[in-house]
Amino acid sequence: MGKITHFVHQSLDGFIEGPNGEFDWPRMGSELSAYSQALTGGADIFLYGRKVWDMMSGFWPRAEEFSTHEHDLAFAPVWRKASKVVVSSTLTEADWNTRVINTDIVEQLTALKNSRANLLLFGGATLAGFLTEHQLIDEYQIFVHPVVLGGGQRVFTTPQQRFDLALTETRTFDSQVVLLRHERAN
Repeated sequence: MGKITHFVHQSLDGFIEGPNGEFDWPRMGSELSAYSQALTGGADIFLYGRKVWDMMSGFWPRAEEFSTHEHDLAFAPVWRKASKVVVSSTLTEADWNTRVINTDIVEQLTALKNSRANLLLFGGATLAGFLTEHQLIDEYQIFVHPVVLGGGQRVFTTPQQRFDLALTETRTFDSQVVLLRHERAN
């Protein structure tokens, strides 16, 4: 069976974007970039909610026009080639090897996991909260950056119940970013 891994950057005060939607604060040093490349290289499908999809699809197809950062230049061709799924109630189609799921979300994602596909969920609070509520996320990889945003979007928007996790790894990248890796506890 495959799994869904939630891969998200977070500020020290628990936000995944700033008060005005800013996402200019993650610190992608060489160690974190290498880890990120290995993580994305092990995924069969990149998974997005609509808001993150809009951000990603607005940047990665033409990343070389916007950035000279080594991480961006290395990831852009990976993103363009990857199989992607967007969960959205409003989007009906998407480019770049992307399938849109807007009905039977739990069933369709469960079927993908049962087909042994490993899905990597990029950020996003709404979809992450929904998938957490339905116990579909198998692993959380939260990268805590040394910045306090003071407000914005929290990592989860909807979990209404407690769920326990087991810490499987901690690691520091580039002497500044801390990985907190958890799996759902049984």
